[in-house]
Amino acid sequence: MNIQIFGTKKSFDTKKAQRYFKERRIKVQFIDLREKEMSKGELQSVMRAVGGIDALLDPKAKDQDTLALVQHLAESQRFDKLLENQQVLAEPIVRNGRAATVGYAPDVWKTWE
Repeated sequence: MNIQIFGTKKSFDTKKAQRYFKERRIKVQFIDLREKEMSKGELQSVMRAVGGIDALLDPKAKDQDTLALVQHLAESQRFDKLLENQQVLAEPIVRNGRAATVGYAPDVWKTWE
């Protein structure tokens, strides 16, 4: 199992996800989105796994203006705008190979073990 957790150090759900895997002695790679954003390929892979851009967006994001912009752009422009503005992503994004989840999802993670 190759677990990657994308999130920020201040996110409560990101901390819970890290604790979930630590308690099960599953090694994770934590990527702080404030220091290093997701690459285009990583974001596309996660988007396919979770069912589209809308599943990635955090409705409670602090940057509501950018969130509204991403939600109302033409389909062809949404991905590029999201790639530039990853602060509106829901956290944590947890990847295991091609599988991925958005938010705290221990029920799904159990199926990966």
